[in-house]
Amino acid sequence: MIIIIPRDYDSKFRFIRVAALRARQLQSGAPPHIDMESRKPAYVAIREAEQNLVNYKILEPEEAEAFVD
Repeated sequence: MIIIIPRDYDSKFRFIRVAALRARQLQSGAPPHIDMESRKPAYVAIREAEQNLVNYKILEPEEAEAFVD
């Protein structure tokens, strides 16, 4: 499988992290944003991230502390 990382991602790590979190959502029952033959959550999540269909926000340390409780 060839993965094309869009320029919107500042690093390969961020792309993989976003796709991994999206795959977890798909495994938990979230509906996919694209229609594909494959139903494997990791594969669908990577394709969604490639097409910029997964929204994400980079939190500042102060914002992230609110989620740690």
